[in-house]
Amino acid sequence: MVTKGDTFQILKNCQRARAVGAPARVALVAPIDVVVPPGNTGLDPSQTSFFQVLNIPTKINKGTVEITIAVDIIKKGEKVGSSEAALLSKLGIRPFSYGLIVQSVYDGGSVFSPEVQVCVSSLSPVVSYPTIAAAPHMLINAYKNLLAAVVATDYSFPLAEKAMEYLKVCVVSMNVLLTALAPVAGGAGATTAVAPASATKEDKKEEAAEPEESVEDMVAGLLD
Repeated sequence: MVTKGDTFQILKNCQRARAVGAPARVALVAPIDVVVPPGNTGLDPSQTSFFQVLNIPTKINKGTVEITIAVDIIKKGEKVGSSEAALLSKLGIRPFSYGLIVQSVYDGGSVFSPEVQVCVSSLSPVVSYPTIAAAPHMLINAYKNLLAAVVATDYSFPLAEKAMEYLKVCVVSMNVLLTALAPVAGGAGATTAVAPASATKEDKKEEAAEPEESVEDMVAGLLD
């Protein structure tokens, strides 16, 4: 693939590309282990010969064949046999998949593996060294820091207003939930724990003097 775009974004798109399921064809070398899960197959009892050939334990349940335990029928690196292929086809199992796998990346006169680009995107924000691969992550982190500053001060900007509205709704919903659960938690505490009789008045005053967490503190906690 040749592109003039950002190689890191192209790599991400290739990794997110949906793999296409593929059936197990005869003589195909299995790229992974294939396991037949337990459960009802929906096949009539006349189909038990397929399971007997592959030593798969079954039973008849409500007129259909049911697999009792999971069985490995193909190991990675083995060739798919005709019996295995026929059984998987009858069960509607497509064990293999095909998709885009990036082997190497050529950019700026250098050839490197995809793992190098991933490492760059992870390391750059830590050392505060901007790169194209890490730019999206660094911008998001900077935006989160600005939101934290908005919570702690009266300053605001247009892109923060919608986020703040959403966070306030979340905090209000949390307060409503905590209020609704308070009687339940109080009742559970009363049955499981009893305050010691030696508790002094000073201890009770200190507990009563503890300030409640403000909405601003809760929002700041969500942003951390």
